[in-house]
Amino acid sequence: MAGMCCEVNLAETETTAPVQPTSRSARRRGMEIHQFKFDSAVAPPLSGAGKRKRQKFDAVVPVLPPREFEIRSDQLAGEAEPEAKQLRVSVKPSSAAIETEVAPDYPKFGMTSVCGRRRDMEDAVAIHPSFGGPNPNFPDGMHFFGVYDGHGCSHVATTCRDRMHEIVKEELETAGSSSWERTMCESFLKMDKEVGSCSSGRDGACCVSACRCELQTPQCDAVGSTAVVAVVTPDKIVVSNCGDSRAVLCRNGVAIPLSVDHKPDRPDELNRIQEAGGRVIFWDGPRVLGVLAMSRAIGDNYLKPFVISEPEVTITERTAEDECLILASDGLWDVVSNETACGVARMCLQSRKPPSPPRSPGSDMTVTAAGESSDKGCSDASILLTKLALARHSTDNVSVVVVDLRKSC
Repeated sequence: MAGMCCEVNLAETETTAPVQPTSRSARRRGMEIHQFKFDSAVAPPLSGAGKRKRQKFDAVVPVLPPREFEIRSDQLAGEAEPEAKQLRVSVKPSSAAIETEVAPDYPKFGMTSVCGRRRDMEDAVAIHPSFGGPNPNFPDGMHFFGVYDGHGCSHVATTCRDRMHEIVKEELETAGSSSWERTMCESFLKMDKEVGSCSSGRDGACCVSACRCELQTPQCDAVGSTAVVAVVTPDKIVVSNCGDSRAVLCRNGVAIPLSVDHKPDRPDELNRIQEAGGRVIFWDGPRVLGVLAMSRAIGDNYLKPFVISEPEVTITERTAEDECLILASDGLWDVVSNETACGVARMCLQSRKPPSPPRSPGSDMTVTAAGESSDKGCSDASILLTKLALARHSTDNVSVVVVDLRKSC
């Protein structure tokens, strides 16, 4: 549901001395108030001598009604531009609002997901604290975080968001956590099969209701999604990556990438594609058969076997120096380096006040706007990283998840 549109119109005049109004109508014009919009998360900038003040991002309440608002690119960058482009940012409780959880065994995190300069929102984010539940095969305090960047349409990313954690849970119930690499690889392959079966009915038509690709073409084999998934346990960080989304660990101020982007010109990926009989063609960058700008993804049946869904899995032992984990789509990483992202997140986490005393499990746990919530630092970090990506003119959807890994805060 569209929100109120807003404009702040301040007339700029040059006078050598103040002019006093000489009539009642002149005084009325001088007191006229132009209509503008107040947004809960974005403060409207004030115009000055060719520059605009930076916006102040306050904490966003976790449960928000669907709404839309506009951000001007010059407002985000802090500098006025001759012809500023309008950015349409959709804010929805399920995907774009800041998700917060405060519980005795839950990690602190913040999440932001915006459409940016793209016409459609094709990113999806999944966060499931303690997703294993009481199960002897699961480690205590196991948490699931996933970022999915769709291409061609949003239904593969949406399906991954809804199903990937459940498939991982089923694999853990069968095999346990003794072999994380096998568990995550099997989960990704099963997820890819589920997505592929979506096009098995009605002459390959997409089985997702109200899906954009169903309206444009009866085939949806040319739809896929990246997937970067992190399972955080008390002693390990298990990251599985398929595509060019990325996970980065900030440890004692140092950025440590926990995944490597699957680009078609990566030497080992290039050899794999060529050995399978495919080609990498440079068309606005390296692309598989001149089409897809990544060498691994879930879906994309028409590019198999050149594009595969097998993830690369890394298992990292947690230490007392771990500060935060950042998962994001390439809308962030295309314009922001690992070091810069970790520096921003670290600054936000260190600038927070001490956490409030823990509440009882049955109490009402809400996030206040005064910064007293223990996860406000993560929320601030995800928002600031999103703003930075938009300010640097990212042309893609931007989804960011920041997880606080500090064991004593």
